[in-house]
Amino acid sequence: MANYFSERDKNVTQRLREIRDTLPEFCEEFFIGIEPQTTPLTRLYYAYDLRIFFDYLLRNVRAFRQYEDMLDFQIEDLEKVTTLHLEAYLEYLNLYEYDGKEYTNGNKGKARKISTVRTFFKYFFNHDRISSNVAAKLTMPKLHDKEIVRLEGREIERIINVAESGDGLSDHQRKVQRNTKARDVAILTLLLGTGIRVSECVGLNIGDVDFETNAFTVTRKGGSRAILYFGEEVAEALLNYIEGERKSLIARSEKMDKKDMDALFLSLQVRRICVRSVENLVKKYALEAAPLKKISPHKLRSTFGTNLYKATSDIYMVADVLGHRDVNTTKKHYAAIEEDHRKIAAQVIKLRDGN
Repeated sequence: MANYFSERDKNVTQRLREIRDTLPEFCEEFFIGIEPQTTPLTRLYYAYDLRIFFDYLLRNVRAFRQYEDMLDFQIEDLEKVTTLHLEAYLEYLNLYEYDGKEYTNGNKGKARKISTVRTFFKYFFNHDRISSNVAAKLTMPKLHDKEIVRLEGREIERIINVAESGDGLSDHQRKVQRNTKARDVAILTLLLGTGIRVSECVGLNIGDVDFETNAFTVTRKGGSRAILYFGEEVAEALLNYIEGERKSLIARSEKMDKKDMDALFLSLQVRRICVRSVENLVKKYALEAAPLKKISPHKLRSTFGTNLYKATSDIYMVADVLGHRDVNTTKKHYAAIEEDHRKIAAQVIKLRDGN
């Protein structure tokens, strides 16, 4: 059976090796050292961030201007990096150019890149390869809590109805929707009804779903497997898609890649649907259902988490179903309920009789 996640990790690993070849040779020690505790995708992000960091040093720090490219850096050069250099790098990340393209970062993007640099320096300091960890002194950008965005009751109903009917879509969108409505309804219903991540959704195989028990198996972050359950509305939407559009699509296909044959959700090109496609279809239908809200698959996950907490008042159950290791992560999905409580509190307190 084709494994979406092993294929993804293989592609990520190949890309990681390409990026690592452009970095200073001593970086290889870092990537080998962190391999047991990190995923291939995490290491790829580290590689991207380190590439930007060394490009900055090469172009902006006088001590390294005689170097022709990143490969000239040696482990001893980390000793030449000062707190001032790192503070300047933090400012540099607001707006910089790499490989002919211009990039900007908000505090979240800067925080991730600085976190990579801090992890990098900490690794070599802890392994006695450098004498001090100057990056530990760098203050991380302040991150503000994001507003909780989720769909309300009628909006949940509307987004599914739009996917089914095509109401409000452009002529081109409706032309596509007529051939994908059962699939799109199934995807939206599954995301809203189970709270799974978009990567977990696109990674599902047809064999992962058991309609006798209304259960399915997902691959969580880090590669662990979990059995989740779905209700009758989700079961009906999935069966409608599997027995209808999916079966017809495969029957009409003259050539189908073996690695896509097991995929639950297929594109019109008869390939496993990708994360970007799911993000786009959620955005498309959400624009009609909730035009004032910026809705993504993750917001549908937040919607599920909030609704499950409202129904059960059990934050630990919500954490388990969502696959969160830390219950504090789960709180982000039901924070909006606390706002509802504060609104109620403001109404029940009376300061003068008759008011």
